[in-house]
Amino acid sequence: MNGYAPGEYPGDSQVETGTLCVIPLRGIGEVHRGDDLASLIASRVALEDFDVVVVTQKIVSKSEGRMVEVDPADPAARSALAESEAVRVLRRRGDLVVTETRHGFVCANSGVDMSNVETGLAALLPEDPDRSARRIRDGLRALCSRETAVIVSDTFGRPWRRGLVDVAIGCAGIAAVVDLRGSNDWLGAQLNATEVCIADEIASAAELMMGKADGVPVAVVRGANPAWFGQGSVAREVVRPSSEDLFR
Repeated sequence: MNGYAPGEYPGDSQVETGTLCVIPLRGIGEVHRGDDLASLIASRVALEDFDVVVVTQKIVSKSEGRMVEVDPADPAARSALAESEAVRVLRRRGDLVVTETRHGFVCANSGVDMSNVETGLAALLPEDPDRSARRIRDGLRALCSRETAVIVSDTFGRPWRRGLVDVAIGCAGIAAVVDLRGSNDWLGAQLNATEVCIADEIASAAELMMGKADGVPVAVVRGANPAWFGQGSVAREVVRPSSEDLFR
């Protein structure tokens, strides 16, 4: 993967077939309620067909007005806010609560985030991240006349593993999960259980170039398989129904 500053991104002829290129979009600046994210993105990169635009949850929430006041010196206030955004609390440890949100996400503090926001404010998850992705994708299509996909990403922890990764909480224009069951591996054996969450993998790849403190809330992933493009939804494809869950 390669990172490029604005104006340095490669054209199609410079991206080798079978290679992913991650292009961070710098200079977007602070986002406010009502800002048109599609316009901000389109003004900073020449999109190509089958580009995947990965947008962090934070700027989506800011543009959609999903910001609330909370006292940063009051852990109880943040916990109460997290619980108000949850359908149930799964675990507690000190100030940390692991919850299930109404979207079906299992995450720390219901995704309530006080990083990279003004002091005294907290960002809530978008009401419908798939819809947010569709809105941005439709805007980009109108502005650029390109067939692209959009993924809304957020940072999640993982049970039994240390460290954080970015995952997809919403998508549009690309399948969230690619079902390889019934196909063969490279030695000819049939795959019976392999479903790949490519939306999460692309979100994580993009985060390597965006970082957590670099002020880069958008990246374009170029070189994704065109066969992955089409309808997509994190809510329908990724969130596991409780009837299939062995741990809740």
